[in-house]
Amino acid sequence: MTRSGMTVEIVGADRLKAQLDDLGEDIVGALRKAVKESAEAVKADTQRDVARDSGNLHDEVDIKFKDDDLTAMVGWHNDSEYYARFLEYGTRRAEARPALRPALEAERARYRARLTEEVRRVLR
Repeated sequence: MTRSGMTVEIVGADRLKAQLDDLGEDIVGALRKAVKESAEAVKADTQRDVARDSGNLHDEVDIKFKDDDLTAMVGWHNDSEYYARFLEYGTRRAEARPALRPALEAERARYRARLTEEVRRVLR
């Protein structure tokens, strides 16, 4: 069985990807900035709330970017952090102690505002 880390993706401007060539570089830069800020917020919230049994999960929360920095993958990317999913979802014998999902949900409410504010800032 292959083990893998646990991540969530924060996708920036998914609906706009086909139109990015028509947008100015300053708008695309604003979108990238909003995606980065949201990813950093999810990472910080996850680190604050993750169980600290060994401290490894706290230290190994990371962000990887793709799609020209318009997509951020936040979480545990290494096979050695496979047990993060057991904390997030629980097991038959252990209750869930989620950190990544609540951080994502908290940021979901702020994400649209971040995107809007960054684009407005550029358009002023």
